[in-house]
This record gives sequence, C-alpha cells and structure tokens, in this order.
Amino acid sequence: PCCHGWLYTRHTFSFAHYHDAHHMGWRSLRVINEDVVAQFKGFGTHGHQDMEILSYVVSGALTHQDSMGHTEVLLPGDVQAISAGRGIMHSENNGSPAEPVHFLQIWILPDELGIEPRYEQRTFPEEARRGRLCLVASRDGDDGSLLIHQEARVYVALLARGEMISHGLADGRGAWVQVVRGALSVNGVAMAAGDGAAIEEEEMVTLDPSEETELLLFDLA
Repeated sequence: PCCHGWLYTRHTFSFAHYHDAHHMGWRSLRVINEDVVAQFKGFGTHGHQDMEILSYVVSGALTHQDSMGHTEVLLPGDVQAISAGRGIMHSENNGSPAEPVHFLQIWILPDELGIEPRYEQRTFPEEARRGRLCLVASRDGDDGSLLIHQEARVYVALLARGEMISHGLADGRGAWVQVVRGALSVNGVAMAAGDGAAIEEEEMVTLDPSEETELLLFDLA
C-alpha cells in the first residue's frame, strides 16, 4: 500500500515506483490497482497505448474525460472498458465535495496492437452481481459484457456469508481471484480484502465467503 495524501493505493503487480521482478503480471493480466481518491482530487490528463483498461467503481463517483470526446461519471456497479490501441489521453477525478471514490483499475494486455481506440461503459446492478459470478468483460462481449481484445473473461460477484459458488476452468486456462472487500476461502485457502491469488491446473475454483464479500475473478487463457 502507498499513500500520497490525496491517494491511497494498493498495487497487486509492479506499477510506477513499486517494482518487483517476480510480480510483473500474470498471464495477460498486467495491472490491478485499488485506488481511493480524496474529494476534488484525481489523476490529470495522461496517455495510454496498446492496453485494455477496465475500471470498476466500488463506492463514490469517478469522473472520466478522454480524447475520444467522452465525459462520463461512473458510480458503484459501473464498469468502463477502454481499448487504448494507437493511443488515447484521459483523466480520472473525484468531483465530490463529500466523499472519496474507491475504484479498481485493471490493465489487460491486448491480443492485437495498434487498433482503433474504443470506449464502452455499462452498469451491472447489484442484483446481477448478488450471489453469482456476473460476466462484465469478454473477448466476444458475451451475455451483455463489455468487449475486450484478449481471450479473457472478467467476472464480479457479491456474496453473503456461506453463499458458496464455483467456477469451472477449461483445460489450459487459469483464474486470478482479487478480493475487494470481505473475506473468503478460495479452494480452501483463506483470503481477505486486498488479497489476490492465482489458480492453475485445477478444474474448479470454489469461493466460500465467511462474511459479506465483493470480488473479481479473471478467467485467462
């Protein structure tokens, strides 16, 4: 974890001033940053290229502006997907005078470089995420999910205590589980908020929450 006064952030993989040669990403998953941004603060205009970028808002309101002409406000349950492709500029800010904004920014390596930049945003209401893995991003935009240029499927879930669910893995695929809040066991291993775990060479991922839990699951080639 790192605190810059206006920003509290946790980096799952190497990012900015945090560098660990053993944690540069996993499969096509390159970045998971959990950020809490103070009122009237944020990330000024900056650029990205050749990256699939997902933002998932946990609480508060995140204001996004970009060089493609989008000005949007993301609220809890909103997911944003940007294919940076040949290059975009954007900013992310908390315009609220009352509360911080808590969100996760995720980078996934694309399977094609130099594509036309693309923006998409969708709301996945609580009832769609409650008690199940809700698909929010995929290669083909399955089940109303956002489209990303990678053979990856990204799920979110809100689970009550004891609400155990499972997810099957096809041959050769792996899963990354990221706990946003709460606590659970993943294939029998205890995890808490901020923890992440890689699962490989398993047929099934079993999620067993010991309290109210919010999580992301990445099913990756």
